[in-house]
Amino acid sequence: MKLHAEVLTLRTKHPFVIARGGASDYRTVFVRVTDKDGAEGWGEAAPNRFYGETTDGALHAIERLRPVVEAADAWSLEALEPAMNAALRLNGSVKSAISMAFHDLAAKRLGVPLWKLWGLDPAAAPLSSFTIAIAADEDELRRKLAEAEPYPVLKVKLGSDHDEEIVRVVREAAPDKVLRVDANAAWSAKQALGMIDMLMDFGVEFVEQPLPAHDLEGLRFVRERSPLPIIADESCLVAADVAKLAGIVDGVNLKLAKCGGLREALKIIATARAHDMLVMCGCMIESSLAITASAHLAPLLDCADLDGAALLADDPFAGATIERGVIVLPTTPGLGVTRR
Repeated sequence: MKLHAEVLTLRTKHPFVIARGGASDYRTVFVRVTDKDGAEGWGEAAPNRFYGETTDGALHAIERLRPVVEAADAWSLEALEPAMNAALRLNGSVKSAISMAFHDLAAKRLGVPLWKLWGLDPAAAPLSSFTIAIAADEDELRRKLAEAEPYPVLKVKLGSDHDEEIVRVVREAAPDKVLRVDANAAWSAKQALGMIDMLMDFGVEFVEQPLPAHDLEGLRFVRERSPLPIIADESCLVAADVAKLAGIVDGVNLKLAKCGGLREALKIIATARAHDMLVMCGCMIESSLAITASAHLAPLLDCADLDGAALLADDPFAGATIERGVIVLPTTPGLGVTRR
């Protein structure tokens, strides 16, 4: 197996701002694995500084993992991720990109889309939410909401100094839509409970990661007093984290850029189900390549937030779509992604 890497620069239609800051330009890494017969599999890494990753660091990690990839059996999908973990700690987005590429290649060889290889029904996929990032002012917020008009489920980013005003404007502009909020670990327990009382008045469905990732007892405290479900995102990277969160939160948000591979993602889902927890799959700002890999998991989810490519000004790939929130999976072999 040969491993190739190429840096992509993605630009969002508008600056994408959350509680930790924001940007308009994002650098991801397009990964290809090529077997001896020339058959290829594709993946994409979306490094995130919150998890200790940068694009340059991702390229270095790829070089560290090159011997593992070159020695791997293309069919041994279950063995790949443990081998990468043994060779290198962390770097979840890079490992996931390589895992995507191997799954893409295997399903292409079998002539089926990945969801069919897994025995899934695309019709079981939930609607994807569309994210409303923190805006500089009310006019900008209303423009974002106008662009999101076709989407029936909105995820509203909070963690600003004017959160209540944001939710008020969103609910006023979208009186009948499902609203979810994500604080990206920006609140204290006291703030969270105060916010949740307000969010109840606006008919919000659930709250994602209200507290810092490490504050599990704080999450337990909030969840025991919250009438709204609490979903963990930054607190949950891999399947082992799910068991630690059982009884502390109501569900988890998995992301391929965090967890290190499609097999690990399946383990997260299975572990959450064993603990009777909700399962969501989210994304970073990434192209349709990584989004499509995540979308193949959609029939196994309760909630999806797979709008990373829909926020781009120019997507270099075509694959799964979320028009009006409906996740449409490719029917072509592998991930079903093509380069534009």
